[in-house]
Amino acid sequence: MISLAEIEDAYKRIKDTINKTPVMTSRTLDDRVGAKVFCKCENFQRMGAFKMRGAFNTISQLSNEEKAKGVITHSSGNHAQALALSARILGVKAVVVMPKGSPQVKIDATRGYGAEVVLCENTLASREETTNKLIAEHGYTLVHPYNNDDIIRGAGTAAYELIKEVGNLDLVFCPVGGGGLLSGTSIATKGLCPASKVIAVEPKNADDAFKSFQAGKVIENKTTNTIADGLRTNLCERTFAIIRQNVDQVILVKEHEIVGAIRFLWERMKIVVEPSGAVSLAGLLSGQVAVEGKRVGVILSGGNIDLGEFFHLLQSRISE
Repeated sequence: MISLAEIEDAYKRIKDTINKTPVMTSRTLDDRVGAKVFCKCENFQRMGAFKMRGAFNTISQLSNEEKAKGVITHSSGNHAQALALSARILGVKAVVVMPKGSPQVKIDATRGYGAEVVLCENTLASREETTNKLIAEHGYTLVHPYNNDDIIRGAGTAAYELIKEVGNLDLVFCPVGGGGLLSGTSIATKGLCPASKVIAVEPKNADDAFKSFQAGKVIENKTTNTIADGLRTNLCERTFAIIRQNVDQVILVKEHEIVGAIRFLWERMKIVVEPSGAVSLAGLLSGQVAVEGKRVGVILSGGNIDLGEFFHLLQSRISE
């Protein structure tokens, strides 16, 4: 099992490359939930999401031979960008397999960071099949989005940074997709604040973590239909084992609750957060967990949202 000391080592390894992201507060938010809330804004991380932490931590530790051959991953967006940027910084070739349905802004950004993008069908099976074929052909090293201890160690540095800055927390809300961020967050939180509770938040339309937590075994979703595109992945045995040990509760939020959280962040806190990143706040705002009088951490995992339609609407209203 990954330890707090290993997350601390990862932080020392990456801290001079990543952004130390801000912790933001809102009196309006505090009043609404009756707690003191600290939002860890990973939307301000390099490439716009927490994924930079794990990707850089992982690639920086590869052997010279592995770096020479290059790295590969499959991702719908944020891990793709993180791998591409980390590889560019370290002088390593990066190939990213992305579903055709990935947000165009994330595909463009991944290419912009210098990675070769290979598009595949919008299924996990297609992602894995395409990736494995390229590994067999070229000898690339796979940097999995979450089924990797170094990825988890790096991801845990976000919560580590948060608690080191604001002090003890009673609860920490964290989104869950594949479980890498949640795993690292739970280890860092329990390590620094043993009495704290870690609350995982998941879209109701992609509820494999909730079902797995209840059943005591990994249960995969056959289909997902959520605006939180970064949370459509399933847990793996590695992340599920950590989650079972450290996470206190998994709660579900509806799509309109995710939209409401995004709107609150945009309108009241003036920060751009993507649907996946706002899921944690949606969980807090849903009222499913008693937080009154508590000190609460919320991991806002990323801000890479496609604003094309929004700006198209603004442009359509211009008469000149």
